[in-house]
Amino acid sequence: MTDRLRQTGRGTATEYRIRAGEYTAAVTARAGALRELRHGKRDLIVPFPEGALIPDYRGVIAAPWPNRIADGRYSFDGADYEVPVNEADRGCALHGLVFPLDWALESHDDASVKLSCSPARTAGYPHELRIVVEYRLGEDGLHSTVSAENLGSTTAPYGVCPHPYLLAGPSPLNEWKLEVPAGSFLEVTPDRLLPKEVRGVEGHEFDFRTSRAIGTTEIDHAFTDIKFDDGGQARVLVHDPTGTGVGMSWDRTCRWLQIHTADKKPPFPNRLGLAVEPMTCPPDAFNSGVDLIRLEPGATCTASWGIFAV
Repeated sequence: MTDRLRQTGRGTATEYRIRAGEYTAAVTARAGALRELRHGKRDLIVPFPEGALIPDYRGVIAAPWPNRIADGRYSFDGADYEVPVNEADRGCALHGLVFPLDWALESHDDASVKLSCSPARTAGYPHELRIVVEYRLGEDGLHSTVSAENLGSTTAPYGVCPHPYLLAGPSPLNEWKLEVPAGSFLEVTPDRLLPKEVRGVEGHEFDFRTSRAIGTTEIDHAFTDIKFDDGGQARVLVHDPTGTGVGMSWDRTCRWLQIHTADKKPPFPNRLGLAVEPMTCPPDAFNSGVDLIRLEPGATCTASWGIFAV
C-alpha cells in the first residue's frame, strides 16, 4: 500500500447484517466487502462507516487477481493484454476488477449472506466469469467461501484473496504477538513491491513461526511454504497483551499469504490493523505464472477462509 489513503467505491451501498452466537457482521453489496465483524462488543477487523467509501480496500474481495500486476500488462497463452493501472505511484494494476462493483444478492438469512458479480469483459480481460462470495457466521466465527466459474469459451487466468485488517485488541500493533506458519517470504523491490526472489524466514525479521511481538517490523510481503494441518487448514494468530486475540484460517487453495502492518505517514492513521490476505497466487502472478490458476471453460475454483476470536 502507499502512504496516501485509497478510497474504493462510490459511497452508499446496500448492506446485509448477519449474526450467530456472540458474532455479528455487516457485508456490503459494494465490493462484496466485509465491513464489520464483531465478537460481543469487540471488533475483530478494522471497520469502516456504513455507507462510506471503502478505505484501503478494507474487507473487499480481490479478483480475478490478488495484489498487483506490474504496469497493468501481462501475457497469457501467447497473447498480450493490458488492464487499467489504479496504483499510479507504483505503476501497477491493484486487486483485480470486482472491487468497484455492486454485487447482486443471491440469498440472505439470519446467519449468512451470499452475493455474486460478473465483471464486464474487456480487451484486457476478455473472459466471462461469475464470482460468488458467501459469508456465514457460526458459534465458532466467520466462514467465507469464494467461487469463480468460467462461463465463457476461453481459458482465464485467475487468482483471488480477501482483504481484511485484523484487530487483536486495544493495544498498539507494535505490542501484538503474531504467529505465521510460513517458512518463506517473497522479497520485493522497495519502490514498487514487485517480486524479486523467495527467501527462507530462518534468521530473518519475518520469522513469525513462533509467536512473538511484531515490534517496529514493517511488513508488506507475501509468505509461502505454509504449514497446513491434517485437515488442510492453516491459521494466523494475533494476540494483544491484554489477553484478547483474533485468528484467521484458510484452506490449501491459498498457498500464499500477504501480511501488511498498514504503515502510513502523517497525516494518515498509522498501523491501524494487520492486513492478513490468504492468496491463491503471489503478486504479479499474471506475469510470473507462479501458482496462477488456469480456469478452463466450465470450470470452477473455490477458496475458503475464516476469522475467529481467540
